[in-house]
Amino acid sequence: MFSIVERRRWFFRLSGMVILIGIAAMVYSVVTLDTHTPFPMGVDFQSGTRFVLRFREPISEGTIREVFAHFDVNNPSVTRLGEEEDNTWQIRSEFMSADDSQAVKAALASEASIDDSKTEIDIVSPTVGAEVTRAAALAVFVAAVAILLFVVIAFRQVPNAFRYGACAIAAMMHDILVTMGFMAIAGLLMGWEADALFLTAMLTVIGFSVQDTIVVFDRIRENIPKRKNEAYETIVNRSILETLHRSLATQLNAIFVMVALLLFGGASIQQFIAVLLVGMVSGTYSSIFNAVPLLVAWEKGELPLLG
Repeated sequence: MFSIVERRRWFFRLSGMVILIGIAAMVYSVVTLDTHTPFPMGVDFQSGTRFVLRFREPISEGTIREVFAHFDVNNPSVTRLGEEEDNTWQIRSEFMSADDSQAVKAALASEASIDDSKTEIDIVSPTVGAEVTRAAALAVFVAAVAILLFVVIAFRQVPNAFRYGACAIAAMMHDILVTMGFMAIAGLLMGWEADALFLTAMLTVIGFSVQDTIVVFDRIRENIPKRKNEAYETIVNRSILETLHRSLATQLNAIFVMVALLLFGGASIQQFIAVLLVGMVSGTYSSIFNAVPLLVAWEKGELPLLG
């Protein structure tokens, strides 16, 4: 029988390498970005104004910057969305009042007519941005505590039930760090910014990761009383192999959908889908190759400071 848990150190090393690359990218972002954050933060998490404008005729980036400079808005972030012929631009600037935002829009419309049906203007004050950031951190913390309590209660009849909850949290943190690392790299290379959809993707990734982990844990719980004469390591490995086809089938179906959306979906959801896809791939990996092998490593006393 092929043993996944015997090769656990290799899987742990691979995860550690990927996480370290992501952490390095986040540290670099903290040092180099003006916001001193692990990755560029969108208007949802800090004060600012975001314009998404579709022009009915071509307009250059230089013209857009000149209009903003006329209103004493220096160095806005100007990004083209979609294909060049779409004439759709996203502009992020410092915080502007609603009146100023409308004045800027009118000035841009005088340069090239704007399709109002495709126009979005989001304004977030410093207070609201700070509240959203705190709420995001609190949401992840509450999710982690809820998962730990649920797993400990659900597996209370299994010896060392706390370990199951702790290993599920460890796998979840693995997926969070991998996803954040990807976002940091994408921010450095492609200028992506974390927004409300990024938080949505992160919470979705947490859900997928924990769901897959619990499927394997549940099979371990079933096999322990059935196979009392087998070593714990053998029971765990058997449980992984028995649930492997279900885990892969479930996750691969979702991953294929994400790939299709990434290739053929609109530019407005590309970042969200990419983050979700990376998180789901990480969640599939961590559930099989991290969370469950961690149980064996803990049982064999291989984890420092944990008995």
